[in-house]
Amino acid sequence: MYRGKLSWRRLRVLIQHLPPESATMTALRNALSDEELAEQAEQGEPERARWSQAEQLLAMLIDVSRSQLYAFQKANSTKGARLGPPPEPIRRPGAKPRKKKARLNDAGAETLFRLINGGAA
Repeated sequence: MYRGKLSWRRLRVLIQHLPPESATMTALRNALSDEELAEQAEQGEPERARWSQAEQLLAMLIDVSRSQLYAFQKANSTKGARLGPPPEPIRRPGAKPRKKKARLNDAGAETLFRLINGGAA
């Protein structure tokens, strides 16, 4: 049991280490504006969080379910249907985020075409 004075630093540390589903963290999230909430969702880094075994198993079940749904859609779609890329797994703690693949735009394609055909860029 903690018997000393509760400093501001100690209070901050206690609040920062509360579970995300706690009443305090829920109240803090509910106080955010739509813009702040969207910004935090965009900059979220779940790989830095602590996950329990239950959360790890839930993420695994979601990944398997999404993969099975994608396989089912691929098997039952017509040949010309575009399904998009297979689903990416949910990011786990300790895993680095996946790097986004570079997309080739028209200007880049033109430059590449000139380089392949022996022209200077």
